[in-house]
Amino acid sequence: MTESVTRLLGELRGGDDEALPALVSAVQSELKELASRHLKGERANHTLQPTALVNEAYLRLIDQREQNWNNKNHFLAIASTAMRRVLLEHARARLTEKRGGGAERVSLFDVPTATEEKPETLVALDAALDHFAKIDPQNARIVELRWFGGLSVAETAAILDVSTRTVERGWRAAAAWLRTRIEDES
Repeated sequence: MTESVTRLLGELRGGDDEALPALVSAVQSELKELASRHLKGERANHTLQPTALVNEAYLRLIDQREQNWNNKNHFLAIASTAMRRVLLEHARARLTEKRGGGAERVSLFDVPTATEEKPETLVALDAALDHFAKIDPQNARIVELRWFGGLSVAETAAILDVSTRTVERGWRAAAAWLRTRIEDES
């Protein structure tokens, strides 16, 4: 399996347009697991199910054909980010419908994952995280994978190819920075 994923990633880098659907098919179960984690805790009547979230993320990945995915974990991390973006767009659309587009700032890190947050909290975190990513890209990825992807420290470390200790330190540093940033803006 890993060999076929590596081969498909090489074919993608070589410009083979058929390699992306084959790659997605090869890691379909892992993509659905990621999608389930993203959707865990969402409202019961959420319009997206795991398969639909994978499909939406796939449409975004098609636009990133020039992306040089290093390995399977790197590809899954990018897919997780695409899923995050899809869910954020849904949250923003819901806010627009619910409140006429006004997203208020709220405090974060009071619950275990972002999927349990209100749409306005997700929007606030996304804005702060975008800013943080310019300052500290690796720790921003840690937040994306842990907070939005619902991944454990060990799973995040494997995807980013770093130690669990690095993930733990990065998580604490990012949480402190983001909390301060969001509280200052609210």
